[in-house]
Amino acid sequence: MTDDATQERRRFSRIPFDAIAHIKTADGDEFLNCSVLDVSLKGLLIIKPGQWQARLGQSCTVDLLLQQGEVVIEMHATVAHVDDDSIGFESYEMDLDSITHLKRLMELNLGDEGLLHRELSALIEKD
Repeated sequence: MTDDATQERRRFSRIPFDAIAHIKTADGDEFLNCSVLDVSLKGLLIIKPGQWQARLGQSCTVDLLLQQGEVVIEMHATVAHVDDDSIGFESYEMDLDSITHLKRLMELNLGDEGLLHRELSALIEKD
């Protein structure tokens, strides 16, 4: 799939973001200190850990660590895609504090309040 086709299909803006994530799979595997490539209101993309075993569609808990771990955005997510070098997660549940932190993070990095509100509306409508 071309980048243009992927962008057309994607409903949520991704922002490049340098952060760390901890991932725990439904099978109990843990992957600590994973490098985050980008984040959106609906998920994130990380650099694939060397020992990765999880399957597409598998449930995971993803903790996105901000401010040296002082702020944690916790997502319950599924593995949306696995490439040679990266793994994409689609979030299906977050607590209110996590949603608030993620919204603020997106607000600061998007630079377009109208776009953020459209994406929040799309997120609410989808659920």
